[in-house]
Amino acid sequence: MEPKSKFPGVDKEVLKLLEANMDEAPARRRAREAFKDIQLSIDHILFKTPCDGLEMKEVYEVNSRGLEIFTKSWLPRTSPPKAIICYCHGYADTCTFFFEGIARKLASYGCGVFAMDYPGLGLSGGLHCYIPNFDQIVDDVIEYFSKVKGNPEYHKISSFLFGQSMGGAVALKVHLKQPTEWDGAILVAPMCKIADDMVPSWFLTQILIGVSKFLPKNKLVPQENLAAAAFREPKKREQTKYNVISYKGKPRLQTAVELLRTTQEIECRLKEVSLPLLILHGEADRVTDPSVSKTLFQKATTSDKKLILYPEAYHSLLEGEPDEVILQVFGDIISWLEDHISKSKPTE
Repeated sequence: MEPKSKFPGVDKEVLKLLEANMDEAPARRRAREAFKDIQLSIDHILFKTPCDGLEMKEVYEVNSRGLEIFTKSWLPRTSPPKAIICYCHGYADTCTFFFEGIARKLASYGCGVFAMDYPGLGLSGGLHCYIPNFDQIVDDVIEYFSKVKGNPEYHKISSFLFGQSMGGAVALKVHLKQPTEWDGAILVAPMCKIADDMVPSWFLTQILIGVSKFLPKNKLVPQENLAAAAFREPKKREQTKYNVISYKGKPRLQTAVELLRTTQEIECRLKEVSLPLLILHGEADRVTDPSVSKTLFQKATTSDKKLILYPEAYHSLLEGEPDEVILQVFGDIISWLEDHISKSKPTE
């Protein structure tokens, strides 16, 4: 008797693509191409937003560092966008699975949404989930979003950063490098500090930092199951398996060192955060520390800031919570955008 398939109803030839080594982009691209319609057909609230009125475009472009970067945009088809939202995705992730549903929802509201996969993640070129230098990711993100914002059609509309988890750290670093370039930021469970439960002991951390100088790409860092820690609802946690190009191995040594270094830097620079902020965090988050979101709210120098904590909610507020919580989080985001698009829109 054959073992029960992890993906019921999926063709065996398609499943063979998942057996390939996903370290390099071509294998990830083949797997995503085969699975993209299957992903959108799963029973998740994010994929129930109609997209008939949206124009979606996927592009590969070579950036100034010679890296092939995957980008995607979602735009309302019948009218100019009210604002542009530039999205920064989380660790091990991509902008082509769960974020597809988030982007459609925001674009249906009237915003133009733009996203890219970081080098080494999703469909972009590079060794899977290898981050040799976090600041290089930030510079790559700035390069792409500056190109988006340079479009003459968008000069007179508001632009916002939107960062989830590690993407929250990316968004904050983008702001710190471009302190006056953005009209606000939406941060969902931002990685200003990795939760203590997710970090190895101090002694083991020092050993790993030392070893990373010699074996930076090796996968040696112990880690709890991220889906179990991030998704509260069991059915949605099970659906994470359909994110077939997400990175599922142990963190690479240099990647882990860069994440730790970046969170330590951001934690020391919270007082430099000066743009309008919406911070959303689950009180039961065991991946990124909600107490640091509270500290960010307190220390950020902007007077235009809002922190919303969701009781009992885990890390993945827009993907892994019960439907009513996901809708509440979306409602809070749209409400904040409505207020800030009208506030920050330049006068003619």
